[in-house]
Amino acid sequence: MCGIVGYFGPLEAKKVILEGLRKLEYRGYDSAGVSILDGPHFKRVRAEGKLKYLESRLAEENFSGHLGIGHTRWATHGAPSERNAHPHEVRGVSLVHNGIIENYLEIREALIEQGAELTSDTDSELVAHLIADEVEREKDLLAAVIKVLPRLRGAFSILVVWERQPDRLIAFKDGPPLIVGLCEGQALVVSDVQAGLAYTKRFVYLGDREIAEVLRGPVRFFSAEGKPIEKTITEVKWSSEAAEKQGFSHYMLKEIYEQPKAVSQALSPHLHIEKSEISMDWGQQDWDLTKVQRILMVACGTSYYAALTGKYYIEKLARIPVDVDLASEFRYREPVLSPTDLVVTISQSGETADTLAALRLAKQQHVKVLSLCNVKGSTIDRSADGHFYMNAGPEIGVASTKAFTCTLSVLVCFSAHLAKERGRLPKYLENEIVRALTELPGQLELVLSFDKYFSEAAIELKNHRGFLFMGRGVNYPMALEGALKLKELAYLHAEGYAAGEMKHGPLALIDRHMAIVMLAPADEWYEKTISNLEEAKARGGQIISIGTVGDEKLRQLSQRFLAIPRAHWAVNPILSVVPLQLMAFHLADSLGHDVDQPRNLAKSVTVE
Repeated sequence: MCGIVGYFGPLEAKKVILEGLRKLEYRGYDSAGVSILDGPHFKRVRAEGKLKYLESRLAEENFSGHLGIGHTRWATHGAPSERNAHPHEVRGVSLVHNGIIENYLEIREALIEQGAELTSDTDSELVAHLIADEVEREKDLLAAVIKVLPRLRGAFSILVVWERQPDRLIAFKDGPPLIVGLCEGQALVVSDVQAGLAYTKRFVYLGDREIAEVLRGPVRFFSAEGKPIEKTITEVKWSSEAAEKQGFSHYMLKEIYEQPKAVSQALSPHLHIEKSEISMDWGQQDWDLTKVQRILMVACGTSYYAALTGKYYIEKLARIPVDVDLASEFRYREPVLSPTDLVVTISQSGETADTLAALRLAKQQHVKVLSLCNVKGSTIDRSADGHFYMNAGPEIGVASTKAFTCTLSVLVCFSAHLAKERGRLPKYLENEIVRALTELPGQLELVLSFDKYFSEAAIELKNHRGFLFMGRGVNYPMALEGALKLKELAYLHAEGYAAGEMKHGPLALIDRHMAIVMLAPADEWYEKTISNLEEAKARGGQIISIGTVGDEKLRQLSQRFLAIPRAHWAVNPILSVVPLQLMAFHLADSLGHDVDQPRNLAKSVTVE
């Protein structure tokens, strides 16, 4: 959600903070602001809208400093406006905040009763008042934060400065990520490492209800009670250049084209090509997978559709029953868990609030949790018992692409490994899967080479009033993902269905104004899928099909036929989803939408 950047060091803080905030634009925001120490006081500049409006305001100001904080705000309490933009200032205390203070009404009433003058509608300003009150008594910012922290309930990460102590930043959190970047003679505090990679690759991830006192030299870490604690330094191997567009018009398009390389990276730790073997190590050698009797996969959004695909993989290969839950439902439905269960949480950012809450619920009931994330050292990654990774590299576009295909690739390996551990993966089948995965990056390159045709198909979609995405088996979740991408990017109504459900309602929607996007690669479900497609065509549906190269029958049934290479059933979904990503991208771009930052959406949903 919101983006936070703080800096203290020899460089001009205004420049460092603005660069960092640009790296966080993908998170979604509706206003932005900075507070920079200018002489004895902080100079605050805020603006509603995109960063360019804040930059215009700053261009009119003549000030500089070496300590400051910046913020991009996603409105929760209070409408998007300059009045509600961060940073908030109260009697020399300046503060930025990501998250929600759940007991804000209680705090607000108490402050108003004490005579506080509130200048915004936000819950964030209330925290600035609490700290300002305490700092006047304590005469020390760290001591004031230690006093205020127990009074806050909710999900929050907060960065605060005080003009009377112009040599420090204080950071603390409970929920959304807050990360300290360590570099000689200077320090940063960011809500995502991408905002600090230009200056350091050494980061410390704050834990919940931990405090960092950030100085130009050493950084000190404390518990909520103020006791010193030791923290582990994480070395991040991404380069700052890896997060740039590199000549592409949009981050999303760049990331779609990065998928062959990203999938290769994701598979590399698990494939032993010379031996034609699959194996996985998730840091828990003592786990006996033969005793797992049920797997629960928990995720949100695109990761949820990856989990649905994982269910097909695991049940087909390893013969273990799998339940798939939306994390937002799992945590509230009082799930019945057993010590013989294994919970798998999937989150690209590793910070998704509902997924993290589901993980904690599972651990409270003494169930082992395995995480699949893209960000090593993220909260979900650190909290799980075992870990494996998408290895997709930084993904800036809000609509996930390469992280999704990397997730699917790793889930194929995971399912085969489970089957192997349980004696259910004959060598010939392992050989088939290894070969299919080894060929996958090259096949993805081939699919991308047909982008022109996907672009042409997408432009025609503007003429339709609605979209039905359909598939069977492992391609059913791809239909759901394709519909989601169209909704996210083009703001058009689209639904994903299991093709076999057509007669249970969707058939009534089909006429010449309805586009049918059918996933029908050559697999065990092919004949039934074709039957469903003929039913749709008979009722006037405008057919766009994605199928195996050389399929003349499918081509004749379709207004547009988009070919993917002939491949093993397990990798067909990974190939099939790329045309769906490209169609959604081109359609949204042709409509003039902001593809990298769709309206009302954020990359990482760190609060409910």
